[in-house]
Amino acid sequence: MEQKVAIITGGASGLGLATAKKFTQENILTYIIGRNRERLETAAKELGGNCIPLAGDLSSLSTLPQLVQQIHQAQGHIDILVNNAGINLKKSLTEVTDDEFQKIILTNLTSVFSITREVAKQMIAQGSGNIINISSMAAHYGLPKVIAYTASKAGIEGMTRALAVELSPSGIRVNCIAPGFIATAMSSTALDNDPERKQKVLSRTPMGKLGKPEDVASAAYFLTTEEAAFMTGVILPVDGGNSIGF
Repeated sequence: MEQKVAIITGGASGLGLATAKKFTQENILTYIIGRNRERLETAAKELGGNCIPLAGDLSSLSTLPQLVQQIHQAQGHIDILVNNAGINLKKSLTEVTDDEFQKIILTNLTSVFSITREVAKQMIAQGSGNIINISSMAAHYGLPKVIAYTASKAGIEGMTRALAVELSPSGIRVNCIAPGFIATAMSSTALDNDPERKQKVLSRTPMGKLGKPEDVASAAYFLTTEEAAFMTGVILPVDGGNSIGF
């Protein structure tokens, strides 16, 4: 069988890195995209020959068609796109500037649209493909002080459904993962510095613990396999039950 080719945005750290590790272990040739070339190369060295680092700024929309074309020309096909890259801003509503709001929307939502459009052109031509978007529990219930991030992730989930309806007839499945509270370096630091918030998180998570990046990676890989062949337009919580906890 021809080796599958995947693109993971934000693939040098956190959930993206864990997903890249899972994909490369499953013999998927995986391009990891991010702004920090040094971090990308370090990750690629860790992941081995199935990983190719590619530096690029997703918020620079005009560069994305060439970025996708570069990968397609090198490999002849693109089978999987994981839209993982994202940024956050924790700030009270009344203090968030228009520019700050637009920056979050540009990186987390507009760039996802742009790169997906370019990859979809190639997938439509080949008659197959898998697109996986990464959302957040923030899209499922109200969280204070993350208004821009919440808006961007709610947009991602709406886009997932619209893309699934439009692209599935062309053999392209589009799904979304909504991670709960996952023990990444960033989240662990934030929660450890706020014991009350950490206790609230754990108390409303039926499984009583934080998830691991590998939990999200395994879900992403599953969605690319034939075991998920009849799944499209799904928003899949990977959250230990947090979204239904009381």
